[in-house]
Amino acid sequence: MKIRVNGKDFTIEAPPDTPLLWVIREELGLNGTKFGCGMALCGACTVHIDGQPVRSCVTPVSEATGREIVTIEAIGGPEAQAIERAWIAESVPQCGYCQAGQVMSAIALLRKKPNPSDSEIDSVMSANLCRCGTYQRIRKAIHRAAREVGEKK
Repeated sequence: MKIRVNGKDFTIEAPPDTPLLWVIREELGLNGTKFGCGMALCGACTVHIDGQPVRSCVTPVSEATGREIVTIEAIGGPEAQAIERAWIAESVPQCGYCQAGQVMSAIALLRKKPNPSDSEIDSVMSANLCRCGTYQRIRKAIHRAAREVGEKK
């Protein structure tokens, strides 16, 4: 089976029902995407498939065939750069375990909704759990990133 991850094509040997997360981490060695719960409840495993945030722990690799998969290692663009700067400026991470999923979800949010309200941020980001409870800083960082992206347009 062939998949495209971060702009590169790979031939993998995994069975079609293997969770995409395990292919990304174990076969491709891309460890930025984390395993959290294995049930699509925490968001640590979030990747983009065709630009949409997807929980890779419950997505069979067969569903990703012929589609563009992007992990935290290769995410780019103005929203990604703004989110990175805002995350640092607002001191978002504490333990950092959930951050790849948080960042991937935040980037997808800004691409869909360039100037999200608090309730829109909360609605989207509530699907990502943070055991350290940095939700207020995450919201503040997303607003900061939205302003930066808006100023550059």
